[in-house]
Amino acid sequence: MENRYFSEEHQLLKSMVRDFAQNEVAPVADELDREGRFPDELVAKMADLGLMGIPIPQEYGGAGMDTVAYTVAVHELARVDGSLAITAAAHTSLGTMPILLFGDEDQKKKFLPPLAGGEMLGAFGLTEPGAGSDAGATQTRAERKNDMFVVNGEKSFCTNAGQAGVIVFTARLIEDGEDRGISAFLAERDAPGLRLGKPEKKMGWRSSDTRSLFFENMEVPAGNLLGRPAEGFSQFLQALTGGRISVGALALGTGEGAYQMALAYAKEREAFGKPISQFQTIRFKLADMATQLEAAKHLIYHAAWLKDQGHEVVKEAAMAKLFASQLAMEITIDAIQIHGGYGYIREYQVERFFRDAKVLEIGEGTSEVQRMIIARQILEEAQRL
Repeated sequence: MENRYFSEEHQLLKSMVRDFAQNEVAPVADELDREGRFPDELVAKMADLGLMGIPIPQEYGGAGMDTVAYTVAVHELARVDGSLAITAAAHTSLGTMPILLFGDEDQKKKFLPPLAGGEMLGAFGLTEPGAGSDAGATQTRAERKNDMFVVNGEKSFCTNAGQAGVIVFTARLIEDGEDRGISAFLAERDAPGLRLGKPEKKMGWRSSDTRSLFFENMEVPAGNLLGRPAEGFSQFLQALTGGRISVGALALGTGEGAYQMALAYAKEREAFGKPISQFQTIRFKLADMATQLEAAKHLIYHAAWLKDQGHEVVKEAAMAKLFASQLAMEITIDAIQIHGGYGYIREYQVERFFRDAKVLEIGEGTSEVQRMIIARQILEEAQRL
């Protein structure tokens, strides 16, 4: 598979990120999880390695690499720590890419170099208390007043929000008292009227920063309108399509990390006088894990490759995200079962991977939403035949 999708440059990147994950991240991942502490030092090291702007063009301070390269990096990070992987993925796919895709030249020159260089993090505000999967039900309002927008509303479950230098968010654009539709905006960290909620106490991804944002007569310059007015929702859907590939890679890494732990444990643990890897029930679980992971790799890297070739990947990204997130949950459950009682205690890291896996079936579009997208795409394709 790697020969098909990976160039020598991809292989070098993979080796670099794997070394970083094993040598720098693995020794502290459990401690960060237990303390729920944001990994500032690791994020700074990722910035030094050029991992915070992989798909951003060099002219804007990025590495100028492709989607496959970005997918490789997220995959390798998630094999060790899902929290760090989502920090990088949310920053790139959701906090930075919308500016590259839809920003004007002034916005790109101002925001992309510090984002791509890791000098500041990006965040993304779409979900609201009453608008989750139904993101079109956005209630946040941005009212035009001369050369400013005055924003009121709330965003929930925003990854990186407490650490971000800039936040991309959606709101209903109000001009002359009329609702012009959902638009996208940029809020800088020091925007008057922006208030950060407390970090959420989560089951998994405990060392990533997740919190609500409150816009209380927040003032945003008119120049921070991102893209065309009233096209913010469609712009975010496009950003989410690319983001689903990275979440698929994150799920793949989570499943692969748990599988490697289960495989190693099965070879070492003995019962009834022999390693448990010699029992058919364990062997079948390992065989199923390996098969599912190989299938997920093809779905994810094929979607990334297609995107790099300029193809529309709405269906492929949804399939990759759906399949990989479900297998991550299944594999982590089986990995705990193989560990037996030890899988249920923190000394064996597999329980962290289990806790990190569940959110993959929820974030960036639930499994139910992915099925809706896939069904719509295949029915439209059938109608064209």
